[in-house]
Amino acid sequence: MEEKDKNNDEISPPKQARVDSFQSAFSELKKSEFFSEPLPGPSKVTSASKFNTLLVSLKQKGNPLLKFITNVPWEFSEIVPDYVMGKTTCALFLSIRYHQLNPDYIHERLKALGNMYNLRVLLVQVDVAEPHHALKHLTRICILADLTLMLAWNAEDAGKIIETYKIYENKPPDAIMERSDTAPYQKLMNALTTIRSVNKTDATTLLSTFGTLSDLVQAPSNILALCPGVGIQKAERIHKTLHEQFLRPPKSIK
Repeated sequence: MEEKDKNNDEISPPKQARVDSFQSAFSELKKSEFFSEPLPGPSKVTSASKFNTLLVSLKQKGNPLLKFITNVPWEFSEIVPDYVMGKTTCALFLSIRYHQLNPDYIHERLKALGNMYNLRVLLVQVDVAEPHHALKHLTRICILADLTLMLAWNAEDAGKIIETYKIYENKPPDAIMERSDTAPYQKLMNALTTIRSVNKTDATTLLSTFGTLSDLVQAPSNILALCPGVGIQKAERIHKTLHEQFLRPPKSIK
């Protein structure tokens, strides 16, 4: 038995020796052609977050409009424009008061921006009493430099404009297009409110009182005046409009 145990000890190497042999066998793996270190750079998570984040230039630190960007994440970044709202959308911010003091500032910024970005917004905050001359000059610059001019009358408006551009970055065009009202009742409402001094409340009162357009047309002005909020003058105006000819009479040839 003692001889068998000795033989087993000689055949089986100690556990520490096995570990050493494993480490030595694979220690050269990193140097082989089958192993490569990961390349340095931003992670996928960081890259994805960049696309979902509104990028703000360091030049905009302290701008009050940043307090009103609350519905989208934003972060400071070293960018050429003041704001990057998407892969192809950017904005430059300018107040008219600052423009009047530094008229060359916008030209320097546009020179640095070059032809970058497809949609380039010039966000102008109107903070002077008489902005018309400055706006005329800035409008001309926007036409020549392929900029979209957006006006804001305070910091909150400016912040919401930037925020809205970011929110609608990946929305289809029909999401911001005007929707036409196709329901017959809504069409009647829209038609009645085109009459001067007739508001939506008046239109709702008239339609609920008479039920149909036919009954409304046949009602005399003194009956229309009995509706709450209408009155005699408004009733006469409604009656006159509803009984006007749709087609102008042909001109007689002399």
